[in-house]
Order: sequence, then C-alpha cells, then structure tokens
Amino acid sequence: MNAANDKAGAILVAENVTMRFGGVTAVSDLSFALRKGAIGGVIGPNGAGKTTVFNVLSGFYTPQEGEITLLGKNIKGLQPYEICKMGMAPTFQNIRLSPQMTVLENIMVGCHVRRHGRWWSAALGLPGFYREERELQAKAAALAEKVNLDKQLGETAGSLPYGAQRRLEIARALATEPALLLLDEPAAGMNPQESIELMRFIGKIRDEFNLSILLIEHDMKVVMGVCEYIWVMEYGALIAEGLPDQVRNNPLVIRAYLGEDVITNA
Repeated sequence: MNAANDKAGAILVAENVTMRFGGVTAVSDLSFALRKGAIGGVIGPNGAGKTTVFNVLSGFYTPQEGEITLLGKNIKGLQPYEICKMGMAPTFQNIRLSPQMTVLENIMVGCHVRRHGRWWSAALGLPGFYREERELQAKAAALAEKVNLDKQLGETAGSLPYGAQRRLEIARALATEPALLLLDEPAAGMNPQESIELMRFIGKIRDEFNLSILLIEHDMKVVMGVCEYIWVMEYGALIAEGLPDQVRNNPLVIRAYLGEDVITNA
C-alpha cells in the first residue's frame, strides 16, 4: 500500500464507503487514507460524486455502507457539529458566511465551538463569561491578521470581495482549532490570479497551523499546484490515485476530463 494510504499514519480514513439516493449510487466503494500533515485532493469532473463525498465526510450524509474514522475514532453517523468538535472543520463551495455580521463576529462564531462557559453564564452576567468573551475576541482578531483581514474587522462579510470572503470562511474554520481542514471546491468562482493566491494561502496555513488538509475540487490546476497526493473519481467511483505527476499523465484521468476522443486521436 502506498504511504499516502497507510492507515497507521492517517488522520482520516474512508473504507468501502457507499452512498445511495434511491436507486442512484452517488459514491461506490470508496476507500482512501489521508496521512497526518498532508495536503490531499479528491478531484473529478462534474457529476463525479465529489460533493457527496464532502457531505459524507463532514456528517451531512450517513453512508449506507463503509466506515469513516477521524484521528482513529469512528465518525460515521455523527452530526456535523460533533465531527467539528472532534477536529474536522469544513468550508463550503457556496460560501456560508453571515453577510450582515462583521469579519470579527464571523470568526468568533467558529471560536464558540471551543467555548468553556455555559450558555446561562451570559444571562447571569457572570464575570467569567465576559472574560472569556474578551479572550475569544482577541483570538478572532489574531486569526483575521493571519488571513490578511485585520484591517477589515468592522466591515460586514457581505461587503468583502469574493477572495476575501473565502479567506474569512477559512479563518472561521480555523477558529474551531481543527486538526483537519476540509475544503469543498475552494477555487469555485475565482479568477486565475485568485486561484494562484489561494494555492499559496493553503500551503501557508497548513504549515502555520500544523494542519492536514483535504480539498474536494474539480480544478486540476489548483489541485496539481498544492496537493501532495490525489484521488480521482468518475461516476462515484475511484478511477485513479497517486502523486500529481502520476495523476496528470494517467490515461483514465485524461479521458474523464477530456473525453474518449482525446485518447483515441492522441
């Protein structure tokens, strides 16, 4: 087994995962393992099943078959908030910020996952609540600085440019103190320059926050530029995997993206 799929050194493991919707199999017998500290990518053309994989891993769907483990613990069937507390933080293809809340407030939403005080401490006006609130504000401001949004703390999320909104969503995910960051098509809607900046940003936060990162993506240029190991899906099934150069030159991958005629006429 390739080192990238070594379960002993993996932070996330999917084994024989199958997800059906009625008579349609969206994901079929998917197995992979992401090693700790790695940046991996699950790619494939439109309709390959990538979004379903994202929803299965993050707890929005429960697969009919197979097992999923995070940091050695079974997460199949858990709710998304439970999986988040265990160390996986997702971001979404369609950015899900609170547009009327400020940059600082959006990041603080993520901080509250690790809050120690009880909900009723605010109603009682306990000093501990206000002390922790100040600590979370400081934490959120520090994270904003890490993603170059410290000058926009008081601006509403909806007023930010698209690329800044993407960075803000990632900052909110980082506020949950994850071990694994799960990114659903982070380059969606970005122009080429924004995509290049995103690749640099992903590598930077992996190193700075000591993270493992899994991208669910269809943009091969982004994945090839940042991922260390790649799994390729087509029609819900895994058709190839390997290092970027191996995947780039795999005839099955070329056919999936460009069509049979490209292989036949090459």
